[in-house]
Amino acid sequence: MVEIRLTNTRTRKKEAFTPIDPRNVRLYLCGPTVYDRAHLGNARPVLVFDVLVRLLRHVYGADHVTYVRNFTDVDDKINARAAATGRTIREITEETVAWYHADMDALGAARPDHEPRATEYIVQMIAMIETLIANGNAYEVEGHVLFDVRSFPEYGRLSGRSVDDMIAGARVEVAPFKRDPMDFVLWKPSEADQPGWDSPWGRGRPGWHIECSAMSAALLGPSFDIHGGGIDLQFPHHENEVAQSCCAHPQADFAHVWLHNEMLQVEGKKMSKSLGNFFTVRDLLDRRIAGEVIRYVLLSTHYRKPMDWTQGKADEARDILWQWRLLSKNVEPAEAPHPELVEAIANDLNTPGAIAVLHRLKDDPPLLLSSARFIGLLQVGDDEWMRADFDALDSQVALGDFDQVLTRLQDRLAQIRADAMTSKDFSRLDRLKSALIDAGLEVRMSKAGIELVVSPTTVQKNVARIAEDLET
Repeated sequence: MVEIRLTNTRTRKKEAFTPIDPRNVRLYLCGPTVYDRAHLGNARPVLVFDVLVRLLRHVYGADHVTYVRNFTDVDDKINARAAATGRTIREITEETVAWYHADMDALGAARPDHEPRATEYIVQMIAMIETLIANGNAYEVEGHVLFDVRSFPEYGRLSGRSVDDMIAGARVEVAPFKRDPMDFVLWKPSEADQPGWDSPWGRGRPGWHIECSAMSAALLGPSFDIHGGGIDLQFPHHENEVAQSCCAHPQADFAHVWLHNEMLQVEGKKMSKSLGNFFTVRDLLDRRIAGEVIRYVLLSTHYRKPMDWTQGKADEARDILWQWRLLSKNVEPAEAPHPELVEAIANDLNTPGAIAVLHRLKDDPPLLLSSARFIGLLQVGDDEWMRADFDALDSQVALGDFDQVLTRLQDRLAQIRADAMTSKDFSRLDRLKSALIDAGLEVRMSKAGIELVVSPTTVQKNVARIAEDLET
């Protein structure tokens, strides 16, 4: 069996992964708050966990992995959006969930086994809060219920900070009814115009952190294998999840492995609206940057390193995927991915290493295809963007179908090469080869023949001209 090694934020070590139950490997990813479009940074943990789930199902079997990713559909940001637009909360959340599904589908991410919504688990949240109060880990005051961080000695272990250090560095406003500045809200009262549910503490709504603890316990049990999300969630969200979950279930230890991906930058700068470099996944898709291209770029950097999105990387990814799709056109995938690619993914989700393996498989299209699909590339039905590129090329080529143009170029180049072999004058062949390379084509010459591999970034402007020149 393949040995999987993952860097556990909890221990700060790369460790061999041993599931609690190999027949039921369980993992939970914190999902979006559904009030707006997912930005590119939101997509990164989704793709990290998509690759992880593919690996786990390969190793333990498709029916032995349970993957949960939630939707936060009760939140003050949603309330504010409803108030600003005059729309109902239900309308906003339903629309945003549909957007999210469409955008993540476009990136080739398979949907989880369960996608619980916070509003569907209010009963479980109230029950967990009651347990925390009974155990002495939470207290009620002025219609609020707060978690007492001092009641959990290990608070801060996940983020590597002590409570006193957190207080010293905190810049949040401290409510006067808190026993400790770091105590966090489990339940809060709702005004008449806010969403609310009846509870032992009056009509109100849950705090943010309690929802993931309640939903993961309901769907995966009080102890499960892997929990993850962006590094920005490590504190306070994940730290608070650990505290309340371990106190509500003292005999369990919540998530055994914690995975956190680093943040995303754009052209070397932090993505922000003030810098004008903030964009959503849909913004990129609408600019005809294919979901498969976005996926390649995000996977080309290891998840534990900051990711820098650039247009140059997107163009390069587009060219590479064009070549791989042409190489694997009309071939059946091999029965299994290349072992070296699987080993790369098993080594702490080393997706850049896996992509390096794919580059070495260009001479074996069936194995290239099966290996690329293992990490969600070259999937069936994901080539519409490439067909659109072909249509754009065809519109600029007077000789008809672009495939025919390439065939005629290859045949003509082969004839010129044969003439050069006879005359020993290779000047014309060299000039043509240089022109084709400048046009964006990779020219491969061997004893077996000549192959032209398309790179779309510059080819659109030049192939038609070269083809017409050869006809005259």
